[in-house]
Order: sequence, then structure tokens, then C-alpha cells
Amino acid sequence: MASSGNSRNPTYPERRSAPPRPRAPSGSFPESSKRNSDNPQQSSIMPQTIRQAASSHKPNGEGNYQAEKRIEKTHVVTRENMSIKNKSPVKEGSNPEFLGHRIDRIDRERERLKAGGRASADIKAVQKHGREIQQATWTPQASLIPHTTAPLACRVSIPPLASQAPLSLQPCSLSQLSIETQEAAILEDLLFVFMGFEGQYIRFVDTYNPSLEKDRLAGPQFKILPGLDPSLLDLATRMLKLATYYSAVEAFVEVQSREEFGLVNHALCAAIRKLLKDYIILLTQLEHQFLTNPTFTMNVLHLHTLPTAKMLFQLYSLSTEILRKNSMLEENLDDSLDELDDVENILESLREGGDIGSGKKICKGGNVLGLLTTRLASMSGDPEARTLLTLLLREASKPYMVMLNEWLHHGGIKDPHSEFLIKEQKSIRREKLEEDYTDEYWEKRYTIRENDVPPQLESVKEKVLLAGKYLNVVRECGGVDVSKVVKDIPKSFDDVRFLDNVNAAYAHANSSLLNLLLTTHALPARLRSLKHYFFLDRSDFFSYFLELGASELAQPVRKVNVNKLQSLFDLVLRQPGSVAAEDPFKEDVKVQMNEVGLTSWLMRVVSVSGLEPDGTVPGSAITGSTSRHPTPTTIVTSADTSSIVEEIKGFSALELDYIVPFPLSLVISRKTVLRYQLLFRFLLSLRHLETQLAGSWLEHSKLRSWKHRSSDRKLELWKRKAWTLRARMLAFVQQVLYFCTAEVIEPNWRGLMARLGSNGTTSDNSGLKEYSQGGSENGSPRIVTRTVDELMQDHVDFLDTCLKECMLTNSKLLKIHSKLIATCFMFAKYSADLSKVIISADPDLSSRDPQPPTEPTSTASKNSTVAPSKTTTYNPARLERLIDNLQRYEDNFGRHLKILLDVLNYTAATETVVLLGLCARLSTVIEGSS
Repeated sequence: MASSGNSRNPTYPERRSAPPRPRAPSGSFPESSKRNSDNPQQSSIMPQTIRQAASSHKPNGEGNYQAEKRIEKTHVVTRENMSIKNKSPVKEGSNPEFLGHRIDRIDRERERLKAGGRASADIKAVQKHGREIQQATWTPQASLIPHTTAPLACRVSIPPLASQAPLSLQPCSLSQLSIETQEAAILEDLLFVFMGFEGQYIRFVDTYNPSLEKDRLAGPQFKILPGLDPSLLDLATRMLKLATYYSAVEAFVEVQSREEFGLVNHALCAAIRKLLKDYIILLTQLEHQFLTNPTFTMNVLHLHTLPTAKMLFQLYSLSTEILRKNSMLEENLDDSLDELDDVENILESLREGGDIGSGKKICKGGNVLGLLTTRLASMSGDPEARTLLTLLLREASKPYMVMLNEWLHHGGIKDPHSEFLIKEQKSIRREKLEEDYTDEYWEKRYTIRENDVPPQLESVKEKVLLAGKYLNVVRECGGVDVSKVVKDIPKSFDDVRFLDNVNAAYAHANSSLLNLLLTTHALPARLRSLKHYFFLDRSDFFSYFLELGASELAQPVRKVNVNKLQSLFDLVLRQPGSVAAEDPFKEDVKVQMNEVGLTSWLMRVVSVSGLEPDGTVPGSAITGSTSRHPTPTTIVTSADTSSIVEEIKGFSALELDYIVPFPLSLVISRKTVLRYQLLFRFLLSLRHLETQLAGSWLEHSKLRSWKHRSSDRKLELWKRKAWTLRARMLAFVQQVLYFCTAEVIEPNWRGLMARLGSNGTTSDNSGLKEYSQGGSENGSPRIVTRTVDELMQDHVDFLDTCLKECMLTNSKLLKIHSKLIATCFMFAKYSADLSKVIISADPDLSSRDPQPPTEPTSTASKNSTVAPSKTTTYNPARLERLIDNLQRYEDNFGRHLKILLDVLNYTAATETVVLLGLCARLSTVIEGSS
């Protein structure tokens, strides 16, 4: 019979390994009905009766021996009746093995009672309640719930609440039990409650609903049935916090392990799950003490659980803070739409068949690591909390470090849950570089999630961004072996090599891309090619092109045959002896027409006010920012086309385009090519005007009407004024052209080449030496002196400086300069058509038969020469009109030139000092008017 009692002990731990089943609250031992359906009172105290019989055995008293033998026989019959009794459909705690343990515990309590009468009364109360439970018909069942995206989440349905059990299954009142029995009952209940289940006398509060996820995440609150001794009640109430912490943390692990919460949360939950496993092992050891150690009391249990309670409190506080950021405990309206700002990724997800998501901001990735770091700093004075949070931070940062190392060493992003600090806009592709006027690929393809940067990376986030961007470019050009595994790299944030890894990766990526640009793709040679074509450097070939295409370029822009011009341009580029014939990149230069005049375009850019929706100044690409500016197509098709008074000619609409391959297109982007085009059109207009005025001078020097010394002194004075005005205009144009080329573009170009480390004539890789220095002999990380972004910025600064010093970014200078240029063009055209008018105004030429004029050689002279007719008669009124028109041109030119000088002096004193040289040169033009 001792063996029958011992056989029940090993079965109790096995009960925990089975899936949790509903437990009906009961303070009785309903399994007693199984042991003896005829006599439940006798069967419920069977083990104690057996021990009493054995202790009273006396061999020398035969009568007593017979009585003991009769008692044992009666009990054997009782056990036989128990074996054939059907199981009572009650809770899990009513199985025979567990009931045996409860009976053993009550036996121990009886031995510790001072008064045997009180123990007998308690057992009789238990027996009476057992007969009531035998008549119960409550049959709760467990079921499987559907799968979730959390692979290790519990799939067993939630047990029914104890308050839903029939009244007949409710336990007897605690007030009917002795203090020792109360302590034993509460001890057993606490072991169940510590695992998240209700006990016999400890239950969930009425407001708690375990079927609601929000209630489970907040943690259940417990209540103890009335009647418990106050000392036990106070001790049990303090220990119930442990149950709340465990239940809340367990629910947190199940929820945060879902797929949408990201890899960092998954790693954090895995680390917490290991800690909870240790907690369950502790409960198993405590349960073993409860079953085997008679001195195990609630005070002992409290002492054993104190360190674990501190650990669970830290986990509970951490989980609560994360859940609040996820708006899962309370609504956070401020963050409800934060996730929708990532419009590009949402559209990309919809294209791939995904959904838009819940729209709520999720605390994941860098936010979780930042939260852990902040808590670790605030708990630095608590060694236990610091050790725990350090462990959690180490484990949670491992998947983040995998993404970081992939980005730093391979230039790729493996971020399926959008939790990395670098955001990739997949809709911006490399193929769009030919149409990108805003450097969108380089500046918006990869950006930093400012709100998701871990504190450990805050100081080096720009290096992290640039290192991956550089390597990404090198990888797309085939310079990075993606399959190569990088060894000996830090795996977590607490590694001492963490920052050294970032700096070394940044230095390597920078030097790799610089070598690719400066050496492999010959960036300095590309820039020299751009200078030859767009800045008209050594432009003998271009002057020849203008002569060949003069008839085509003289037409309105809509009638110009661009294909014909392209053929002529290709022919000129291949002309032997020209500087372009030796250029390996001449095939990348194309001719195109822009239907918007240069002045109209620049005025729209520099006179823009207000901000774009993204907060940038519209059109500020000319001045160095990255905002979107109007392209030729958008300007022509806009509503402002009505403001164009007349259609421009081909000379004013001509511009060059340059095709740049990847990765040079990152440095020579569409935005920088646009700057080149603006400078080219400005220089071309000055060259064309110079050609027109020079052609006018050539015509005047050959035509008889201009060379003849008339007897009319007023006509001769008019001719001298016309020659003087033309010379002043030509001097003005030549001075501006010389200033823009020799004093603006050339010095800035030499400065750019010096920063590239090249003298502008060689194509070696010396530029790489200045932009990146190698590491020291001891293998320390290389010190980067120049970066690819600085190279790109140097190029943009060079073009912006040229635009500013060429007076193309100041609206006042632009207006005045455009009026002067227009006046010069009008005068050149006007003077070319005056031959017949002068003949009619000259009494010497109109009084006799005119001679055929000398055949002009220039194309302009051919178009403008008008042979005098034999019927030309002298008309003195024409001379007055000539004098009046010339005076208007002279006044207009002189007035605007004086205004230009005043504005130049003011601008030179306040903004651009280099304009003082132009002021000194133009002052001679004004002196010529006196």
C-alpha cells in the first residue's frame, strides 16, 4: 500500500507536459468518488487510515492484529470498486494521480495539525463537496485555433473561465479550512497561476477577458476568494504580480513573433522565450519542493521567486513600452498614418500584389534597438537589469547586423520588413538616369530613415549610407563579388570592432568607386570633352558647323531639320585636323533644338517664389539644390507659352546634348548637363552676335554706298555714328565673351582639375591618390581625405559658380543683359538692310546711274545686299529718318549699358567680386560714346 501511494508521485510533473486543458475550480477532491462509489468518506481518507493501522500493529496483541487485518481487507475491496468506476467529467486537476497528491498533501497537513479534531472536520467537508461534484455534468473541451504568422504561437484554445463553471463545481469556502490547509491550497493555486491558469481560489478579475488580445497583452489581474487568512492574503497578493508579468510577456512573445513585426522583434522574442523557458524550469523545481518537502511554505516560495520577479518586471516594462509604440495597448493617433508617408514602397507593394497594410506605425528594427539602448542607459545602476538588457540587445541586434554587413560589404539591402535604417525606393531605377533632371537616382534611390536609426549608428549614419551607395554602384558595374562571404566581422552592437567595421567599409567603398570613375571610366577625359563642346574651347570645328548650317539655323525653330543638322555636325566632328577628330567620346554628342529662349527659361527659374510640395525651391537646380526644375518639354507645353511673343530662330534654339554611360552619369547627371547647356546657349548667343556684328562691318567695308564720301556732311556724320555704335556693340560683346571664358570658366576649370588631382592634360589616375589615401602598414583603416560625394559636389559647384559669375542667376543682370543683346541683334539686322536707303539719301549716288555693288563674300552680306536700282531718286527725308533711328539705338544702348554697369558695381560689392573686372572693361565702352 505504500507502493500505491508512491506510484502517484511521478505522474504530477508529466501533467504539465500535456497541452493545457480547462480546469474547473474546486477545493474538494472529486476523484474520491472514483475510489469508492459506495463509501466516499472512507475512500477519501484511505491513505491516512492505512498508515494509522500500520502504526497501531502490535504482534503480541492478537486481538489487535485481527482488527488490523479486517480493516485492510475492507480497503482492498474499495480499490476494486474504484477501478471499474467511469471517469467523472471534471477538470484536469481531478485525475486520480493528481488527487492522490492532494490527499498526500492533506495527510502531511494532518500530521502538522495540533488538534486532530480540526483535521477530521476539514476532511469531512472535502468529502461532502466531493459527492456534489460527482453529480456535475460540465464538459469543457479544448480545440485547435488557426495558424498565425507566428510559427511558435500556442494553438490550443483558451480554457473557460472558472466563473462559468456550474455552482456544484465551485470549491468550498476558505473560511471552512484551517490556516495550514489554506496555505496548502493557495500554494497549489499559485503554482498554476504562475503559469497563466486560474486556480481553485485564485481567479481572474471579472473585467479580464482572455479572448481579447489587448487584455492578454496588458496582463491579467487576479483576485483571491474571500475567507483567506490576512497574512496569507498579503503574501499571495504580492506574488500575484509575477503571474501578471509572465502572462503579459508570454502574450507579447506570441504577438511580436508575427511576420509583420520584423526580424529584430523576432530575435528579441526568441531571447525572451529562452528566459521564459528557464522560468518554467524554476516552476517545475518549486512544484517538486511543494510535493516532497513538508517545510515548503509560502514564505519559501516568495523568497525563491523574488529574483525571477525582478527579471519578469523588466521584460514586462519593455514589452509594455513596445506595445504602446505599436498602439496595441492604447490608440496613438499621431502615429496612425506615419507609415503612409512611404508612398513609393506602398505603390511598389501594390504592384507586386501586396496590400497597403494597417496604416499604423510599427515599432521595429532600429526603433526597438533604440528603445533597448535607452532602457539600458537608464538602468545602468542596476546590475541585474543591465545584464538582462545587455543580453536582449545583443540577441536583438544580430539580424540587424546581418543587414548592416550586407549593405556595408556588398552594397545590397535584404530588408523584407522595412526595418533597416536605409530605405530603398525600388521604383527609381538605373534606366531612368537618361531622363532624370533632378539626380533622383543618386539622392532618392537610397535614403536614411531618420526616425529608425539606432543610437549606435547615429554618429556614422552618413558613412553607412554612402558606403552602401558606393558599393551598390560598383556592384552594378560588376566590381563586387556578391557571393564572397566576408569573414571576421562584428555580429552584434556590443562588439568592440563595431565602429571600426563601418569606417573600414566606408573607406574601401569610397576608394573602389573613385578608382572606377577616375581610372576605369576616365572621368577627367570626359570632363575635358564636355569643355571642348559646351564651352566652345578650341571651337574651330563649331564655327565651321555654324557656317554649314547657317541657312537651316536662320529658320524658325519649328522648321529646322534636326537630322540635317546632326549629319552636318557629325561631318564636322570627323574633319581631319580638328580637336574633335581625336576625341574618343565624340559619338556621345548630339544636336537638339529647344523651343524656349534662353532668357525666358532663366527668368522663369530665377524669379520663382514659394516652395514645392517637398519643401524645396522650384527650379533651384540651377543654383545647386536638388529640386525639380522645368525641362524643355514641360516649359513649352505649359500654360505660359502664350507669353512667348514670337518664335525664336534656330540659332537661339540650338543646344547640344551629351550621352553619359553609367556610372559616370552619377557625376555628369542630367542636372549637370542642363547647366552645361545653359552656359553653352549663353556663349553661343554671344558668338553668334559677334559674328553678326563682324559680318555687318565686313559688309560696310565693301559696299560702295558705305565707302563713298558723300558731299552731304550730315550723311557722313551719320555714317560715323553708325560705325561707332557698331564698334561699341562689338566691343561690348567681345568683352563679355572674353570675361566669361577667360576670367570665369577657365580659372574655375583649372580649380576643378586641381581638386581632381589632374592638370587637365593627362589622363592618369593621380586623382585617386588625392581623393583616397591607403591604409598604414599596421593594417589600420584608411583615412579618406576625399569622397565621391565631394567629387560630385565639386563638379556641381564649378558649374554653379560659372552660372553665377556669368550673370545668369541674377534676375536684374539677366534682364538688362538680355535687353542689350536684343538691341545689338536688332541693330546688326537693321544696318545690314540700309544700303538702298543710304543711296537714296546720298545726293551724289542718286543723281547718276549707280554702279553694280561689289560682290560680298560672306553669307550675311549676300542675304542683306540690295543692288541699287537705276530708278533710285534722291529723297532728303530719308536722311532725317536715318538720323532719328540711329539716335534711338544709340540712346537705348547707352542707357542700358549704364544701368548694367551700376548693377554690376553693386553686385560686385555685395556678392561676386569677380564682376569688378567686367565693370572696368565695359567702362571703356561707355567712354567711347562721349
